[in-house]
Amino acid sequence: MGPFRPPGVLRFRGHVVHTTFPEVAVGSLQAKVVVSTTFLLLFGTLFVYSTSYPLAYRLYGDPFALLVRQLVGAGLGLGLLLVLWWLDYHLWAEIDDLLLAGVFLGSLLTLFPGIAVGGRWLRLGPLAFQPTELGKLALILYVASSLVRRGERIRNFQEGVAPYLVVLGAFGLVLALQPDFGMFVLYVSLTAFLLFVGGVALRPLFVTAACLIPVGGILLLAAPYRLGRLLAFLNPAAYRETYGYQVYQSLLAIGAGGVWGRGLGASRAKLFYLPAAHNDFAFAVVGEETGLIGCLILIGLLAWLVGLGVKAAARAPDRLGTLYALGASFMLGFQALMNLGVVVGILPVTGLTLPFVSYGGSSIAVTLALCGLILGVARAAERHQPVRVAEVAQ
Repeated sequence: MGPFRPPGVLRFRGHVVHTTFPEVAVGSLQAKVVVSTTFLLLFGTLFVYSTSYPLAYRLYGDPFALLVRQLVGAGLGLGLLLVLWWLDYHLWAEIDDLLLAGVFLGSLLTLFPGIAVGGRWLRLGPLAFQPTELGKLALILYVASSLVRRGERIRNFQEGVAPYLVVLGAFGLVLALQPDFGMFVLYVSLTAFLLFVGGVALRPLFVTAACLIPVGGILLLAAPYRLGRLLAFLNPAAYRETYGYQVYQSLLAIGAGGVWGRGLGASRAKLFYLPAAHNDFAFAVVGEETGLIGCLILIGLLAWLVGLGVKAAARAPDRLGTLYALGASFMLGFQALMNLGVVVGILPVTGLTLPFVSYGGSSIAVTLALCGLILGVARAAERHQPVRVAEVAQ
């Protein structure tokens, strides 16, 4: 006879693999993450349809065409969420480098005509997928796992900074050729954040950051459209008919919404006055249709989810779980702040989408996967919580 295992539990390389659906107690951290994710998914799906149906009808003669694609992406994302929630998160530390290498290979393929679609996407049957979106999850898993594996060695430059500069340099080259400067900013910010909270010595980290600032400036100024966006940010009135047109129309839409909004579906900006109303500037349509109240509700839900992720990190049973949850929370929160800053004109245009609300099958799939990673850490935290209470009592 083999060793006894509780029903619904298997082991793989020393890690717990649950074969039953997670039990979620009412009022638990997991339950709150599920509730916040559900509300955001419903809110976002509603506005994906509201912002995309004019374009969908013009392109395909079907107002639901883009919504259907979004729902397919959400379905894939829910599958990823369940996997990341269901399995012991230590499993990802076994394959993090393979996942990152796979994402990098997929990103390279986008540079080859005939394989790629639009320079950033790969065709998967009837669907197109953006590998660099999946890179957000893969980068969290790789950086967090490798920091834990290296232990105290991360205090020196060779172990704590140099390997990640190589990774960022490789991805940076691909993203420069696509081009996708906004995603590169996201990758660099995420990596720097994880290195900081992961315990890398501050001196080499700050010296490296200081050396990279001129490189970022060169990349920013190398493309005329990026320079134009920067100039439009510095002087919006002078460029409101050219590089600043999107932001100008965005502010008009938000202002037209007032406190209560025009009503669901009643936006005028999405009728081709505001370019990218269904993805990068979806928040402007939210403001126009639901007003200040709707905007505050959306921002509140996003802040709640990020706060729950930070709470999961604080309660995680080990350093790996803490870094996973912090990485996922940072990615969701930082990307949302970047998008909102662009839409209201306090940041230059970056091309980053708003989690849950912007159209994009790859984006919603990875966003839900990040929520799954938070849930996986929260589940482990609540499983270990009784042990911690007992230790305190002793």
